[in-house]
Amino acid sequence: MKQLLQNLGNGKLEIEETPAPACGRGQLLIATHLTLVSAGTERMLVEFGKANLITKARSQPDKVRQVLSKMKTDGISATLGAVRSKLDQPLALGYCNVGTITEVGSGISNFKVGDRVLSNGPHAEIVRVPATLAAIIPDKVSDEDAVFGVIASIGLQGLRLAKPEIGECFVVTGLGLIGLMTVQLLKAAGCRVMGIDLDPKRCEMAKPWCDATLALKDGEDPIAVARAFSRGAGVDGVIITTSTSSDLPVAQAADMSRQRGRIILVGVAGLNLVRDKFYKKELTFQVSSSYGPGRYDPAYEEKGQDYPAGFVRFTAQRNFVAILDSMASGALKTSNMITHRYDVADAGKAYETLTRDPMALGILLRFSDAKPTQQLAAPRTIRLSNPAPVSGALQVGVIGAGNFSSRVLIPALKSSGAIIRTVATSSGLNAVHHGRKHGAELATTDISVILSDPAINAVVVATRHDSHADLVIQAVKAGKHVFVEKPLALTHAETDAVVEAVKDAQSAGQNPIVMVGFNRRFAPHVERATAALKRIGTMPRMIMMTMNAGDIPAEHWTQDMEAGGGRIIGECCHMIDLARHLAGSPISRVAASAIGNIAGGPSPRDNAVVNVNFANGSVASIAYVAMGSKDFPKERIEVFAAGGVLQIDNFRKFNAYSWQGAQPARAFSQDKGHAAGVAAFLAAIRTGGSSPISFDQIIEVSRASIDAVAMIEELSQE
Repeated sequence: MKQLLQNLGNGKLEIEETPAPACGRGQLLIATHLTLVSAGTERMLVEFGKANLITKARSQPDKVRQVLSKMKTDGISATLGAVRSKLDQPLALGYCNVGTITEVGSGISNFKVGDRVLSNGPHAEIVRVPATLAAIIPDKVSDEDAVFGVIASIGLQGLRLAKPEIGECFVVTGLGLIGLMTVQLLKAAGCRVMGIDLDPKRCEMAKPWCDATLALKDGEDPIAVARAFSRGAGVDGVIITTSTSSDLPVAQAADMSRQRGRIILVGVAGLNLVRDKFYKKELTFQVSSSYGPGRYDPAYEEKGQDYPAGFVRFTAQRNFVAILDSMASGALKTSNMITHRYDVADAGKAYETLTRDPMALGILLRFSDAKPTQQLAAPRTIRLSNPAPVSGALQVGVIGAGNFSSRVLIPALKSSGAIIRTVATSSGLNAVHHGRKHGAELATTDISVILSDPAINAVVVATRHDSHADLVIQAVKAGKHVFVEKPLALTHAETDAVVEAVKDAQSAGQNPIVMVGFNRRFAPHVERATAALKRIGTMPRMIMMTMNAGDIPAEHWTQDMEAGGGRIIGECCHMIDLARHLAGSPISRVAASAIGNIAGGPSPRDNAVVNVNFANGSVASIAYVAMGSKDFPKERIEVFAAGGVLQIDNFRKFNAYSWQGAQPARAFSQDKGHAAGVAAFLAAIRTGGSSPISFDQIIEVSRASIDAVAMIEELSQE
């Protein structure tokens, strides 16, 4: 299927052939009829993409600070690699889509195949969207009207925050698409409306719905005009729908408002507010967020957890429905906002129009006129290349091509001589981009293509944590070796199921290698420490570890105990495994505790101490911390034994104190052992040897991590 993409690094637009996405629980697949180019958001993205690195940096000073901080701790090379990777990611453009449902995911009862719907899907022939961000289009509403529904909902959410009343006087600053529809909605709510824009032509377009308009280029004072419009009282509210870095729109809004007026920022404007303007009038200022409640909430968007109407009357989806109803009744009209129509094949011309024609407003992209059943036939697997066969080569299927997989795992596989045969992702976009970049033969959204392919020797699992155990089991049953990015499993039941699958394979005469990506074992500085520790035999050692992990928002998927398992299972497991490796002895006991569970305080799940005892008498204490400074090294390991100390500082420095035969070492850039770990996994497959990390140790670490979380959860409830 065709999808419109932008490269953030150079701004280049491409119509890419990608596999049709997979449809999951709570999701819809939609065959696209028509999409709308957002004159504000997409123009900004295109201009950002075309800008040089210096301009990009100037426009995002907060990102520059993050880059500089990362350089201090991780080194220049690792940081530049991360920046280049970020800019290399393809961006799916668009969020205003009209089409017909071709597949309904499980758990959905209010949509069916064949429904014509509005959604926030991108510019693609087939889109996958959460059911909570789609709405059925009334028969009276045409596709060309309905496609404006998402953008209109952005304006509607601004209105809901402003709470207009019949007879009130409002100003809308910025008469682009959102502004023009906001004017109409205010008029429908019984308000007197004045529209302001720099361009006289935009003001002319708004006149049918405005009681007054003002073109700023005409030189009139907007404050004086607004006061006159409000009959001297000051306007009741101002809705700002501009896209500018200037502070002027907000300052003018404050000046033209009455005592206790309301100012709602729907668009973009500078926010260097003058306190005195707001203080004397007790003005209310609020920033409106997208389509309405539920947007950016993973529980709403990804899990389909709707908000009860009795408590949240209008969610993002209900705003969609309200807009479509307004269109059906004739209260909201959009046909005169359409300035250009293009077939999707001419999308490049559409974006040239967007950036070069200042009067470009409603730009529509038309997709295939084929019936939805024909569009559904879009393949879920596409061929990227026809690589020459290499006799005896180890071929790999990669499931998941997110940031870590694409930046670290896939390059490590390639550098170790493996052939990337197939890349699978749920959306197909990253599968195509990174598959093509690394010479893969196939890109797919169907993992059975990898599991059933006899040419594939090994499977790499780099998906969300809740899918790891199931994918490992499927791969083992398919007779594949497996490299799974940590963690192996989120529960003891999942761990047991993996163990059972491996035992069954062994009973059938197979010997699958199942290795978790515990890369720290293979880091050069850890190998130095391991060599030094061999000189003291089984003598007990005291291991102290600090993981200054940094804060992650509570809504991030890794924090979801069902999807990510939390940060102890998802990340601290690295340190538990490394402690197991340095101790050189089985785990005998695990204990964990966390900081106090205080309302408004740091999360206990993110700030904990895990203590591990080993059969040879060794002890490890691991401090996992999310509330420390980013300027402090992220990881520090210290081993005390036999009168000496070994220290590893952020995998860049190695120091040995009173330890015979061990010499200090320093690396120019951080090396956590990712490439060496992958190389060891592939070497074991090639030689028929045992796993670089024994399966028993992997299970030990999995169970220890799960036990640690259970203890933390239990203590946090006390």
